[in-house]
Amino acid sequence: THILQVVTMKIENVSIIGLGYVGLTMAVFLANKGRIKVIGVDVDEEKLEKLSRGNPTFYEERLEFLLNDGIRSNMLDFTNNYNFAILNSSISFITVGTPSREDKSIDLTYIEEASTSIGKALKEKDSYHLVVVRSTVTPGTCIYSVKNIIEEFSEKEIGREWGLCMNPEFLREGNALRDLSKPDRIVIGEYNKRSGDLLEEFYRQIYSGMEIPILRISLSTAEMIKYANNAFLATKISFINSIASICEKIDGCDVVEVAKAIGLDSRISPLFLRAGLGYGGSCFPKDIKALIEFAKEVEACPILFESVDRINQRQALKAVEFCEQLIGNIKGRRIAVLGLAFKPGTDDIREAPSLKIINELLKKRANVVVYDPNAMEKVKKIYGEELVYARNALECIAGADCALFVTEWSEFKKLTPRVFREYMRTPAVVDGRRIFNPEDFRKVGVKYMAIGLGFNYSTR
Repeated sequence: THILQVVTMKIENVSIIGLGYVGLTMAVFLANKGRIKVIGVDVDEEKLEKLSRGNPTFYEERLEFLLNDGIRSNMLDFTNNYNFAILNSSISFITVGTPSREDKSIDLTYIEEASTSIGKALKEKDSYHLVVVRSTVTPGTCIYSVKNIIEEFSEKEIGREWGLCMNPEFLREGNALRDLSKPDRIVIGEYNKRSGDLLEEFYRQIYSGMEIPILRISLSTAEMIKYANNAFLATKISFINSIASICEKIDGCDVVEVAKAIGLDSRISPLFLRAGLGYGGSCFPKDIKALIEFAKEVEACPILFESVDRINQRQALKAVEFCEQLIGNIKGRRIAVLGLAFKPGTDDIREAPSLKIINELLKKRANVVVYDPNAMEKVKKIYGEELVYARNALECIAGADCALFVTEWSEFKKLTPRVFREYMRTPAVVDGRRIFNPEDFRKVGVKYMAIGLGFNYSTR
């Protein structure tokens, strides 16, 4: 563990290329907490216009406040001009998206476009510049793609006129600003010592006085660490969901108690051992698939990760299966889906279990009503008039034949079994995130099934 001290060489200006989730949260954090002048770069004119007016393009707690604070203090600017950004900063962080191709391998188009634009801008710069890749990329991308493209278009020699680092992020959606405030480690993959030294100096400046482990490693090792990190967490989720599937078949068995007990083992820990309807979002599904395809490319065996992905793919549909077990044929029945974002604290619906569930319900010709405190507008853009959109949880369950809880928003925990009995036409609840106490439902006679709950605990 390193205690990061103040450094003599102060870095005052950075540019951040790509203002999606990682880029924008980092920009806002540095402009406010780090007191660094940040130039945010993006090619999306509509996004730049919104951000310049102080309107974030996604939801995260305190993001809007800190965005506006950064703009008011003149510590945060937005532009589509790479030349302006590179010439007026000493470090550029690449935070563009790396989506999946149709074959599930990683698509490096945005990385290549950003590298090309950075290279062209660097051609006009006389002083040393550090390029830092924060995007999730497969091993070899920095050295064989980013380095080669920037060298070609800048006509400048890496190591002497510019530097390169891989600096993976480990941000949790909904908690990114907190994670940035106190990271549990800083991973620096470096092309050479000068590149790594400058990035470490930058972080010493930002986190002065804090005890944070710093790892200085090769570029390809840093690229691999991000995939290994996400793959391990996804594996824990699919593991506990597999255990949950067994628990559901056993009289008197509850996966919550199983997870609590094994989580007390210091070798395991309780984190990511909450059984549910599977993982979603912009990272785990995409990164697992990319790792599988990359493993195949290098002739390694991805059988474990293929299993993790398959388990997750089918987990969400358990909500519909449980619904049918509780009320029978769902054709023409009113089914309430509560929680649309892939996790609480965000409005992100990318790869969300809710979408798989809604698609299956519509396929079975159910009448679907939905509610989420933050993600409603994004779901409306997909489904339009196919769904009914409730204004709150009570309106969502009113007159419903079954209520499926898909995201564990804290406001849902306030609902009691008596509320379901009072508001619903057929009081039946599928607890996909283990929000409620099963015993409470038994007492009032509300039908109830939950992930990982043995059949004698459920009330059918």
